[in-house]
Amino acid sequence: MGGGGDEGWGMSRLYRAAAVFLLTLLWFAASSADAGELWSRDRAAAWYGAQRWIVGANYVPASAVNQIEMWRADTFDPERIDRELGLAQDVGMNTVRVFLHDSLWQEDAPGLRRRIDIFLGIAARHGVRPILALFDSCWNPVSAAGPQPPPVPGVHNSQWVQGPSARALADPAEYGRLERYVRDVVGAFGHDPRVLAWDIWNEPGNDNGKLFPGLEAANKTELTAALLRQAFSWARAAGAEQPLTSGLWQGGRDWSQLEALSEIERIQLEQSDILSFHSYEGPKAFEARIRQLTAYGRPIVCSEFLARAAGSTVDAILPIAQRLHVGAVNWGLVAGRTQTYLPWDSWRRPYVGREPTDWQHDLFQADGSPYRESEVELIRKLIAESRASQ
Repeated sequence: MGGGGDEGWGMSRLYRAAAVFLLTLLWFAASSADAGELWSRDRAAAWYGAQRWIVGANYVPASAVNQIEMWRADTFDPERIDRELGLAQDVGMNTVRVFLHDSLWQEDAPGLRRRIDIFLGIAARHGVRPILALFDSCWNPVSAAGPQPPPVPGVHNSQWVQGPSARALADPAEYGRLERYVRDVVGAFGHDPRVLAWDIWNEPGNDNGKLFPGLEAANKTELTAALLRQAFSWARAAGAEQPLTSGLWQGGRDWSQLEALSEIERIQLEQSDILSFHSYEGPKAFEARIRQLTAYGRPIVCSEFLARAAGSTVDAILPIAQRLHVGAVNWGLVAGRTQTYLPWDSWRRPYVGREPTDWQHDLFQADGSPYRESEVELIRKLIAESRASQ
């Protein structure tokens, strides 16, 4: 699990029931209403039309076990980042999606801003404009900003942490700090041309397959929905000049039918300047998702794909994204301590003493050599074709 700051945070301490919920509602009602406005469709279209075809990867340095280790002062690794973003540049990628964490800001806000600035400088030298993700509902509900534990052998993304943690999400007294975090970071980089976009919340409300019994926040879905709406407002109030988004990710429903969707999904669709989504399905389902979102008349970016065994491959997905001029950001650039090349089922049955038939995510080995040369060549070819046609 994550660092010791939330250790032992069990379900019994999360149940604040009516008192917590009432405090939460009162806090939201009192929260500032000075947010900027949702972009018009015309403004979003003009912004998207000025971009090259958006192609990239979700990025964590191979030396980092999670987003906290990526950004901590003693584990931040500019030399490795420079080398690995060089791989992205070499195939023609122009973005990476990276994750921040509120506990890093709480521990050392000036230091975090300084390291973000360094990162953006490195990325700019490689022609890469990052998408910065502020919050995340995925994996470990327990987190702290201190030294991070090593990866669990054979387990996919074994030390990735949610932000805010379950404890912070369940405690209205933390929400002022979360607002200051968003306003400070977006305020610092919301006018920075090196930033492509802001991903307000990754997979909001994800229950993580019930892998963390007794650790997730009670009423997680309801709390996340309310805080998600506020987070969009905070980012706008901070003056973000880049588009805001939060990616739809839950299957099993038609995203074009707004009235049939969850509250979280409706907020994502109604508050995003550009639409984004995740798809780890095959090509037919991927294209169907794009068709569903096209009904909203906004630019579309797939901010997560690539699960080879499920049919979400570079060969199957990227040509569709190019043909439909939809941005495409696969999960994983370089295999490393996150171990995201291992399948999700490793959480139930770790890959110890065995290797998966196919890597799930990631494009490059830790030494920089491609996992599959044909994938890298296809990415390079499709990006070059797109540039030639613009």
